[in-house]
Amino acid sequence: MTLRRVLSGLSAAATLGAAAAISTRRRALAAVPHELRHPVLFLPLNFGNPVTLAIARRLVPLVGAATRPGVRVERRTLPATTDDLPVGVLTYQASGQAPRAALLWIHGGGTVMGAARQENTWCSRVADELGALVVSVDYRLAPENPYPAALDDCFRTLRWLHANAAALGVDPARIAVGGESAGGGLAAAVVQRAHDSGVPVRFQLLLYPMLDDRTALRVDPPNSAIYTWTPDSNRFAWTSYLGRPPQDRDDRPYIAAARRRNLDGLPPAWIGVGDIDLFHDEDVDYARRLSEAGVACELRLESGMYHGADALLDGKAPSMTAFRTAALDALRTALAKP
Repeated sequence: MTLRRVLSGLSAAATLGAAAAISTRRRALAAVPHELRHPVLFLPLNFGNPVTLAIARRLVPLVGAATRPGVRVERRTLPATTDDLPVGVLTYQASGQAPRAALLWIHGGGTVMGAARQENTWCSRVADELGALVVSVDYRLAPENPYPAALDDCFRTLRWLHANAAALGVDPARIAVGGESAGGGLAAAVVQRAHDSGVPVRFQLLLYPMLDDRTALRVDPPNSAIYTWTPDSNRFAWTSYLGRPPQDRDDRPYIAAARRRNLDGLPPAWIGVGDIDLFHDEDVDYARRLSEAGVACELRLESGMYHGADALLDGKAPSMTAFRTAALDALRTALAKP
């Protein structure tokens, strides 16, 4: 058999394989409403090796990187101290507006990828529509910097925001903490640490937060792997952040927000998640536990929403525009003057 015939056979087999994979994904997408069917759903999104992670680290920060006109963005570096390394942040402030409230925002990316600039669109919208100062953290990424690097960077930024509130024109009693995906999980952990340290937080805004490393121990059905953030990616991300594979027991402080037993006294929360998101169960359970602990918590469940659909389709799919608007409205209400 000639080399040309061999290559032709391989090409045909690859084409058939790709066609079969697409056909399988089409059938599995039955749970996704037509308005939420984005081309990204057909991609094999698994970030479990250095090659795919390197590609993702180049591409993910470009999503949502457009800044709303009229919002000033500044890059700052919190200087190193005897106990802390420098931390890079982006600040967003609407031109001509003196901020009175502030939001500490933490980007997503499984703690292994992403950057503050990927949240330009959202952070500049918050600054513009709420007149708030938004501070987005460029925390250190795993696996190069495992726990507690990202947590320390985010908590240090919150302390910096409080320490410099007067100079920044911010009311220290009107500071919220929020994030999406892994950033939402870090935000929840930062809020817990702040509560224990006596650092005031007015509100926590958690968009489909990555709260529980034990989800990575769960055996998932095969079709759960199609919805942007997969079980394989989740296991890789948690293993990278924890510095070891997830275990049933891990007593390190603030390692995963869902592990905290006592939720009494935490600030009010808004949690939003889709019903076909890998984090659905852990998010719903955390919202239930907050409510049972006497913490005001609004839970928004979005039918047919997969992980990160709002970031892809805000302004294009009405349900995702409504989801983002609901989060913004909750933040506006929480940060209003008492």
